[in-house]
Amino acid sequence: MPVGRTAATGPHVLRQMNVAAVLSALREAGTAGVSGLASSTGLSRPAVTRALAGLRDRGLVEFTAAGGTQQHGRPAQYARFRAEAGHIAGIDIGARKVLVMIADLAGQVLTTRRATVRAGAAGPEVFDTVRSALTDAAAEAGVRLSGLWAVSVGTPGIVDRSRGEVLLAPSIPGWAGLPVVPLLREWLHCPVSIDNDVNLAVLGERWQGVAADADSLVFVQWGRRIGTGIIINGMPYRGSSGAAGELGFIDLTTGLDSTPRSRPADGTGPFERLVGAAAIRGLALRAGAPAGSGEDDIAPLFEAAAAGDRAAAEVVELVAARFARGLSALLLLLDPGRVVIGGGVTRAGDTLLEPVRRHLALHTLTPVQVSASTLGERAVAIGAVRHALDVAEERMMTPPAG
Repeated sequence: MPVGRTAATGPHVLRQMNVAAVLSALREAGTAGVSGLASSTGLSRPAVTRALAGLRDRGLVEFTAAGGTQQHGRPAQYARFRAEAGHIAGIDIGARKVLVMIADLAGQVLTTRRATVRAGAAGPEVFDTVRSALTDAAAEAGVRLSGLWAVSVGTPGIVDRSRGEVLLAPSIPGWAGLPVVPLLREWLHCPVSIDNDVNLAVLGERWQGVAADADSLVFVQWGRRIGTGIIINGMPYRGSSGAAGELGFIDLTTGLDSTPRSRPADGTGPFERLVGAAAIRGLALRAGAPAGSGEDDIAPLFEAAAAGDRAAAEVVELVAARFARGLSALLLLLDPGRVVIGGGVTRAGDTLLEPVRRHLALHTLTPVQVSASTLGERAVAIGAVRHALDVAEERMMTPPAG
């Protein structure tokens, strides 16, 4: 707490704390009785009843009898959280796609809309795709855009969250500097926030993924680009400038006495050029192992390795050794105990992850649990939904005017 400030105290603060506790318990249960809520929150029945009445006045609770019949007047025995009272949106923006999720106030996703971004599209065109995809998703869910309570956006690159602006985004030309958040706020008239996509993905993994409720967690997005989202002691860690977790820029190969290298035109980092999807395909081609026709198509390599192809297996072993060496630098510093790996490369499953685990054990001092993401390409959008829900909670806790 800053020096010179004291915590707010008094009956109104206690009432707000009670409302928050009851709201949290009721959102989790959906429908609950006063006795059940008193038990789960540790509050007295009168305190629970007062909190429920306040939530009813905010349109968030309706009272029903045991049979589900709505009652008017004095609160009945059962309360239902009205998740349909408001809606939020989570948006994942990438160089090749825009993914939009519309959810209710319980976090139930009502619709998911995926739009393709034209190859090489610049920032303004990508933004137009976002507007179109969000409009279509809201229409599909039967939700008015003007009725959204909060919108959270995930984007590649380094983000200034306070200004709502992307500072650096090598994968999308003309995206950096575009005032994404002000433009969306002006259009939607609701709170809009923006964050690095992998920072949101780690929230999604901790909320609904394989590492649900992990206290500390590193999420690695491994495709053509490589980045990490970090949660330490339950809190996201972004760094002083929002650039924490840029694993793709770790340099494992340049000698200390060599001439500094200039950054490639595509903005890829040294580690991405070493073990990114395009680099893996290049290794496969040079080794005479199977590789797909596209620049990032490495599925044939892993299929061949799983089938016992020696050249393919050697490439996979090399990739795993390189990746583990780079990742271990992060794990030795953070000691998260849990790593979730997502992105296109992880479609290889244990064909790749098993040698990664084996090599990591050679570089780390304590065991680390390594799992493949179960959320797939939905991780960022799900994390955006989670963050938008957190923002919407502020409105849920605000008493009605008058």
